[in-house]
Amino acid sequence: MKHPYDISMPLPKAELHLHIEGTLEPELAFELAARNGVTLPYAGTDALREAYRFEDLQSFLDLYYELMAVLRTERDFEDLADAYLARAAAQGVRHAEIFFDPQAHMARGIGMGTVVEGLWRALGRSEENHGVSTRLIMCFLRDESAESALETLRAARPYLDRITGVGLDSAETGHPPAKFREVYEEAAALGLRRVAHAGEEGPPEYITEALDVLGVERVDHGLRCMEDPELVERLVRERVPLTLCPLSNVRLRAVGTLADHPLPAMLDAGLMCTVNSDDPAYFGGYAGDAFDAVRDTLGLGPERLRELARNSFLASFLEHDEERRARYLAEVEAYTFPSPQRVPDPAVP
Repeated sequence: MKHPYDISMPLPKAELHLHIEGTLEPELAFELAARNGVTLPYAGTDALREAYRFEDLQSFLDLYYELMAVLRTERDFEDLADAYLARAAAQGVRHAEIFFDPQAHMARGIGMGTVVEGLWRALGRSEENHGVSTRLIMCFLRDESAESALETLRAARPYLDRITGVGLDSAETGHPPAKFREVYEEAAALGLRRVAHAGEEGPPEYITEALDVLGVERVDHGLRCMEDPELVERLVRERVPLTLCPLSNVRLRAVGTLADHPLPAMLDAGLMCTVNSDDPAYFGGYAGDAFDAVRDTLGLGPERLRELARNSFLASFLEHDEERRARYLAEVEAYTFPSPQRVPDPAVP
């Protein structure tokens, strides 16, 4: 029997692996399409949801980029981010480090300023409106050229006061991290934090390469590290955070079913795991839903869930606000899990 969290006080958590474009719910997609005169090739929201059945990462990306066509103005990006923050706050997210993909928008003629300024309209007042602190991480599309990534970083220079770090996402296979050595070196010189997707579809060697060549401080996904015991030992020794996304791993066939997910074994090995939603509109749930899913399917008890929440704040880029981090961690430690709700047995008087 499922025992949902107390809706009035979900377990406090940080979300560290969240693509803002992946929060585009069908209802908002149609609303923005109507606002901007874009025709979507779906009869309605139900038909669009039916399209959210993916064979692999590439089949997801095809739809993901297709729906971005509805995002045109600062107001669109503001509405997208604000809708995510409201949902995340309701599920216990206290801090969110949000990815965005400027190349996918610039290729459509949408300027960097439109994207960043629009997102910042929502992020800048997120604490006041939603009680959620935020950071913004600009991702490079790994299936685009390294030159394009460098051009994107340089286009972002006027907005670096609002961008905390850089990341690497999109189709992993055949696009090793080393391809982006130069842009990561330039990002490091600019004082930006560095993360990268590695070890989702790509091999464990991509994780090692992301660490050694790109100098990443967190690994997004990192699922396949479990195939390399020496890499696991290194990740544990160096306390490298992994931003796991169990629901997306299932939807994109990285694991067969959620019951097959190696998260319990990863925690048992001492890895610094976090649980995140990735692209929640497409993968069946937001951060709290992901916590519920691993609790119910993988049998994670309260202290394991508390460990995941604690890890999320420890792994967050809050080094310039340690007082805030300490406050969030105190909320995690003080959290009381609700008692399971017992359903009365009608046979018992």
